[in-house]
Amino acid sequence: MSEVLGSIWWMIVALGVLVTFHEFGHYWVARRCGVKVLRFSVGFGKPLWSRRDRHGTEFAVAAIPLGGYVKMLDEAEGDVPAAQLDQAFNRKSVWQRIAVVAAGPLANLVLCVALLWVMFVIGRPDYSATVGRATGLAAQAQLQRGDRIEAIDGAQVHTSLDALQTLTIAAIDRRDITLNLVGIDGSERERTLALSRLPADFNQENVSAAIGLVWNHQTLPATIGKIRPGSAAAGILEVGDTVTAIDGQPVHSFGDIGPLVQEWGHRGGLAMVEVDRKGERRALELAPKRQRDEATGQVYWALGLEPAGSGVPAEFDTTQQLGPIAAIPAAFQQTGKMVTDSLGMIRRMLTRDASSKNISGPLTIAQVANDSAKQGLAWFLFFLALMSLSLAIINLLPIPVLDGGHLLYYLIELVKGSPLSERHMVAGQYVGLAALAGLMGLAFYNDILRLMTRLVT
Repeated sequence: MSEVLGSIWWMIVALGVLVTFHEFGHYWVARRCGVKVLRFSVGFGKPLWSRRDRHGTEFAVAAIPLGGYVKMLDEAEGDVPAAQLDQAFNRKSVWQRIAVVAAGPLANLVLCVALLWVMFVIGRPDYSATVGRATGLAAQAQLQRGDRIEAIDGAQVHTSLDALQTLTIAAIDRRDITLNLVGIDGSERERTLALSRLPADFNQENVSAAIGLVWNHQTLPATIGKIRPGSAAAGILEVGDTVTAIDGQPVHSFGDIGPLVQEWGHRGGLAMVEVDRKGERRALELAPKRQRDEATGQVYWALGLEPAGSGVPAEFDTTQQLGPIAAIPAAFQQTGKMVTDSLGMIRRMLTRDASSKNISGPLTIAQVANDSAKQGLAWFLFFLALMSLSLAIINLLPIPVLDGGHLLYYLIELVKGSPLSERHMVAGQYVGLAALAGLMGLAFYNDILRLMTRLVT
């Protein structure tokens, strides 16, 4: 399956699951409150399939798989027969209407916990939070290759994803954090990462790079895949050589070569590059050449080497797996952390501490859906859980046309003792549509910008 078709397919699958559970929440509570449900639709537009149950509810799958809805008997939607007035949504008490509207986001929250429970029971393969290379702030904190991050500010870290999520939030807040590390030799130590020293304009989409931290699974072996013609290494080093040392300094990964070459170039003169060539150790003498980056004008020193095996993902080196009982509190704990992080990010974007570039649209979500599906069932369940939680939170935002907007109307009704006037409700709907259109426009802009960036890099 091609990348595009795969992204579309898994996006449709994800939306189908999430929308079905969301709308089922509305449907189930509405029925328990005595509201007549006319239609339960997954998707919009012309139904591709439908059937009607004994209660008169039409269940349908429609042609446009971008959402869904539950249509209830309501005098605001049209005339209601006198014999069915007691089943009309608008005739129910305000508390019943609140329950029906809140049931959709609540269903997504329950689904999030359930999906995480299944994920933990199956076991999600992942990468450990092991340092591959440290520069910048990470080097200043004395992080070293092979260090494994065990905890951040006392909170246990299981994977590099756990660590990155915590690091991202702390970086946005410019908050110094304490890392508990286990070295490659098994020694334990504590270090402070001074995130308060990050520049104001650091790239919030790549916090690891801003900190100067490369995870172990992101490092490439120091094996030469290509040598540029006319470069310093041409005719001396060979494709397939694995660099093991430069001027006596050990090389563990391809990323170690650049900094060592810069030091060597500023120092000047010839030096030995030690390589492993088909099992034979060789020491070859050469000197780097001075280069200029045409885009930035920056001068640097280079040997003219390119890595082998780029784009090949490293193998997972750890697995998050729990028994069925232990997975229950873990699923609730993970959901709580995700809720806190999500609400915190929304607050930071409203206060402009977090960049609006953090907002992703359907193009990015489709790509992530496809990528997670490729990594296996557990990763796709994690993606669905995150999407389900996001859908719950977004729908609870107090924006008219969303569930949260309707809940706001009902809370106002509770306070003032009567419903809002139709004129105010219509005005609110226009404001809500404008807000959603602006949010969607920003999300699409970010998506297109990411795609264009990937094309030119």
